[in-house]
Amino acid sequence: MPIPPELLRPETAPTAVQFLLLITVLSLAPAIVILMTSFTRIVVVFALLRNALATQQVPPNQVLIGLALLLTVFIMEPTVQEVYRTAYVPYVEGRITTEEAIRAAEKPLKEFMAKSTRQKDLALFLERRGITAVRSLDEIPFFALLPAYVLSELTTAFQMGFLLYLPFLLIDLLVASVLMGMGMLMLPPVMISLPLKLLLFLSVDGWNLVVATLLRSFSG
Repeated sequence: MPIPPELLRPETAPTAVQFLLLITVLSLAPAIVILMTSFTRIVVVFALLRNALATQQVPPNQVLIGLALLLTVFIMEPTVQEVYRTAYVPYVEGRITTEEAIRAAEKPLKEFMAKSTRQKDLALFLERRGITAVRSLDEIPFFALLPAYVLSELTTAFQMGFLLYLPFLLIDLLVASVLMGMGMLMLPPVMISLPLKLLLFLSVDGWNLVVATLLRSFSG
């Protein structure tokens, strides 16, 4: 498709570039939300919790993703406010350039990700970049910190999921042993264990406990 002639005029070039940048950012928004925020850890923990309860598709994916997005907004609000105050507002007011705005926006995000990134994962990607030692967060390349953060988030989410699995696994083993001892081999253990799992989960106020643990895991 040919470019409209009006976009090639010198006076409209900056507006056209800004429009193209906006479209690019919007197209990358889902990946930004998933990779640079707390969304990954939250949604993986929720998925593992549902598997541990063996409730199939209850709650449905839409509910889990929606709750994960709400918690992500709640957790990321201070970081987003810092990006807005230090990068977006000065850029819109013309006090800083585009490159300065990008660097200013990187700092709060890097600080947030660095808190949850394991040193082992970060060292892996820094080594591939040929960086052996860093003295400050500013010396860590953003695209070395980002994959290290995602890898650390997956590790933390699976650790939390493992701890969630343990009590429900004990219920499964207990129910299977009782049914086998009673000779009721044709009765699916899940028919007995599922109500017991739900009773245990509700008795300890499971959703509140899981969400509170996730929130605390990002406050350190």
